[in-house]
Formats: sequence, structure tokens, C-alpha cells
Amino acid sequence: MNNVKKSFSIRDMENLSGIKAHTIRIWEKRYNLFTPERTSTNIRTYSLGSLQKLLNVTLLYNNGYKISKIAKLEESKIPVLVREIVSNTSEKDHAVNAFKLAMVNFDQVLFLNTYNSLLADRSFKDIFSEVLIPLLNELGLLWQTDTISPAHEHFISHLIKQKIHINTEKLQMLEPTKKDKVFALFLPENEIHEIGLLYLNYEINLRGYKSIYLGQTMPIENLVDLLKYYDNVHFVSYFTVSPTKDDLSAYFKEFSETLGLSGNSKLWVLGHQIRYITDEELPQHIRTFNSIDQLMESI
Repeated sequence: MNNVKKSFSIRDMENLSGIKAHTIRIWEKRYNLFTPERTSTNIRTYSLGSLQKLLNVTLLYNNGYKISKIAKLEESKIPVLVREIVSNTSEKDHAVNAFKLAMVNFDQVLFLNTYNSLLADRSFKDIFSEVLIPLLNELGLLWQTDTISPAHEHFISHLIKQKIHINTEKLQMLEPTKKDKVFALFLPENEIHEIGLLYLNYEINLRGYKSIYLGQTMPIENLVDLLKYYDNVHFVSYFTVSPTKDDLSAYFKEFSETLGLSGNSKLWVLGHQIRYITDEELPQHIRTFNSIDQLMESI
């Protein structure tokens, strides 16, 4: 998985497009929309170009075009129609599909045009919750099925992070209006999955709090200095893959002993790994949350 994927199975095509494999075969046989190659064991494989065409066809099909009409279009006309639809619609299903197409083609222009079309009648907060979160969830499934490569995931993640940074910076230009808490956001050592924490930083700034963003793979001992400056620090972290299930208890113990949290300072944690622990097992100053929304309700 270190190289860009150029050959796709029919299940990959189904996973990326949402069109059932049976339907893809019908479109292929009846309308000659695709010309797959076959392996020595007679298994269909599809090129990156075929995948691009399927995603384009899917977007047109979901936008009311009959498959018989799409099949009669010149090859060069299909991408033009797709771009027209993306520029004139803000429907989230179309946008998710367009973002996936942008990812597969490493098409930054398509990503930005799709994002800007959504921005015409939605806030960044709405775009993230209604469109980008569903997209990210789909990326997780595509990873599990080995449908996309690291290059695809890094490309689309970078563009999403860029939008979070831009919108957070606008808020950071304003003086914090709430002084009862200061938030320090970090990821533990060996944790690099940053999008959730970046968006949480945006939400905290949106509510008028001061945040100190420390980023990825932060050793516990490096957090101690913050307590010299603030006595009301709420450390916030996102455990996606690290610490592991077996290391959680030791991590919380080390955190408590190293920082000696007391009074108004806390540790709040979200992420996939927290399903292995309950608040009843934790010291009073450490709390877990199932979602960003749940955490924001506690601020």
C-alpha cells in the first residue's frame, strides 16, 4: 500500500461509488460504459480511468440523468457535466461524491470548487458536520477494504486540515471572551490522527475560549510547563490508536503522577480507544467523552 493504487476490483468500484456490483456489470454489458481487464483467473479489474468514469457517471445518475442517456454522451462531455452540477448544487450527497472523485484524481481544483459551492449557503461548521464527517467515515471503510492508498488519504486529509486551519485562524484573531478555562490540546506519543483534535480546537475557539494547540505525539512530561502559567488548564486529547487498550491505565496513571492535577485542571479524552474504559475507573480529574458534541456540552 505504499504506491498509488491503479487497479481496482469490482468490490472497490462498489465501495467507492455506492453502485452495487451487479448494477455495474449491467451497465458494463448493456451500455459498454466500462472495459475491464481480466486476470489470469478471469477476475475483472478496473483502471483508475474506469473508476473516475464510474464516479462521474454515478454523480450524473444520482442527479437525474438516465443511464441510457449517459451512455450516449461523448467521453469528454461527462466531466464537463459533472463540473456544472458540482458548481450549481449544494446537495451533500453530490458533494461527498465529488470529494471522493477529487481524492481519486488528486484534483485540488475540484475539491476547492465543491467546498466553495457548499460555502454559498452553509457555514464551515455545517459543512464539516454534514459533509466532511460522512466523507471521513467513508474513508475509514475504504481503508479497511484496501480500496484507497495512503496517497489518496493524505491528499484529502491535508485539504480538510487546511480548511480547519483557515477557519480557526479567523477566530484566533479575536481576544478570548471566556476566562474560566484554558484548553491545551495535544495528541499522545505515537498518535498522528489529528483532524478530530483540529476541529475540536476550532469549536473551542468558536465559543470564545483560549486554546493552546500542541499537536501530535506530545510526551506527558512536556505538558508540565503549562501548569506554571495557568491554574485552570483543561488538557484535551484524542486517542485514535494510541495508547493501546493495554496501555490506557498506565497512561492515565503516568499523566496523573507527572502533572499532579488538582483544583481546576482536568484531562478530557475522546477517540476510538476510550471505549475500553469507563469514567468509574478514572480519577475525578480525568473524564472521557463519546463525541465532540458531548464534550462541547460540558464546557
